[in-house]
Amino acid sequence: MAPSTPPSGLLGIDTATADTTVAVTLDGELLSERTAAPGFDGRPRHASALLGEIEAAVAQAGGWPRIDAIAIGVGPGTFTGLRVGIATARALAQGRGLALVPVSSLAAIALGIGESRAARGRTRLPLIDARRGEIFAALHAADDGVVWPSFVASPQEIAARVRDFDRAPVAAGDGSLRSRQQLEAAGVEVLPHADPAHRMAARHICALAADAEPGRLEQATPLYLRRPDAEVWREQRHREPVRPS
Repeated sequence: MAPSTPPSGLLGIDTATADTTVAVTLDGELLSERTAAPGFDGRPRHASALLGEIEAAVAQAGGWPRIDAIAIGVGPGTFTGLRVGIATARALAQGRGLALVPVSSLAAIALGIGESRAARGRTRLPLIDARRGEIFAALHAADDGVVWPSFVASPQEIAARVRDFDRAPVAAGDGSLRSRQQLEAAGVEVLPHADPAHRMAARHICALAADAEPGRLEQATPLYLRRPDAEVWREQRHREPVRPS
């Protein structure tokens, strides 16, 4: 049964992007935050790094007795990353009897954009690289209200949607860095490359969860927005004509 009061000690996890990031907050105060970047080959290290980063973050924050709930970013994001993060969060919540709070990964990036001076009073466009020439996107108001819920589109389609805005939004996330040219041509302000808003921060996952209701374990499901690459490739192979030997 969900607790009647919001949990105070939160472990936040997100694996929607190439980074593996975890954080612990207590009554809104950040106690620890850790991020494992991709390996030297550029591949995410969700499967190999996540449990170690969780244990290190929880230990730094004072141990598991301080954790009341687990907040998990459910995407949209990469199929494998989301599967690893959500499965881990569900297993830990079940094994330790903790509440589980699913939140939007794009909303977490939008919170990070809001920390930039450039975003004051402006809409926020969080963007996650979806591969295949597409971007996972959403649009949030300056007060964090959702203007456009999460969707997937090409950079050109996103640029067309914002081109006629009276005041273009501020964008961040790895999807904005990969598509900076198209977005800026449409008037979008993409934050400088070094701005921390481009990387997922698990403390923002915790902040979103602090204002949300915990749910049942089965409610923490990944937001894919499209079929996994492996499924598409398998279908394409089946459609290929058989060549005579």
